[in-house]
This record gives sequence, structure tokens and C-alpha cells, in this order.
Amino acid sequence: MSGDDRYLLAVYILEHRREPPIESSAVAELLDVSQASATEMFQRLDDRGLVTYESYAGATPTDAGRERADSLHETYVTVSWFYRSVLDLDSHEAEAMELAGLVSPSVVERLASTLPHEDAAMETVESAEGDRDDSGSETDSGPDSDAAE
Repeated sequence: MSGDDRYLLAVYILEHRREPPIESSAVAELLDVSQASATEMFQRLDDRGLVTYESYAGATPTDAGRERADSLHETYVTVSWFYRSVLDLDSHEAEAMELAGLVSPSVVERLASTLPHEDAAMETVESAEGDRDDSGSETDSGPDSDAAE
């Protein structure tokens, strides 16, 4: 996955767990990079119109950024689910984060068709927008629910 995609996906995942703006420290922790690297990437994503970045506050995805990240997230969830349920990898989230921007839609479809619980995986993808309950608290949504922990 390109660096931009990886950081954008991280912002998207964290946005479903807390109110934006998302701090560079949270993204740095999720991706295991320095806070300076996260801040630099926030500025680059802002220049590309994918997030709105405010110094000392963080990044909030724009509509274009959210649309791109939503697509990346669907791939991430499917790949993560495959790694977890078929390959039994402990590092399924980290591995899926690396591949989400590199896997073609046709490969994602084929992976999804091999999943033992395809319906559950697809429900997870479809519920990505509903990860916060009415109080704004995080809810468990499947294979990526502990990605930021």
C-alpha cells in the first residue's frame, strides 16, 4: 500500500473509534511510526485534499478522503478476515493494513468467496460506518475492531 493510503486508512479506522480530528500520535501508534512521520503525512494528505489538517489538533478526512478510505477499508476488512480465518495469522490486522491498497477488487472478491464466514465478513464491511453507537462510543465490528489497540 502506498504510504498515503496506509495513513489515510489509519485515520479512517481511528475516526470510527473517536471524534475527529485524529491526532498524529494516535496514527503513529497504530502504524508504528514516529509522530513526526505522521504529521508530515497529514500535511501531504491535506495538500492532496484527502484530509483537513490542523497543527496541534490533527486530521479529519474530507469527503474525497473518506470515499477513498472507505474503499481501502473494505479491502482491509476482507484481507484481514482471510488472514485471520483461513491463514490463522495473529498479525492479521497489520498484514492487511500493508496490502489494502495493493489488492485489486477482483482479488478481494475471490478472497471473500473463500471465507468460511463470508456473510459475517461482508456485514463487517457494510457496518463500517456504524462503528460508533449513539453515544459516540466505540463498538466491536469484527476483525478490525482491535486494530488500534
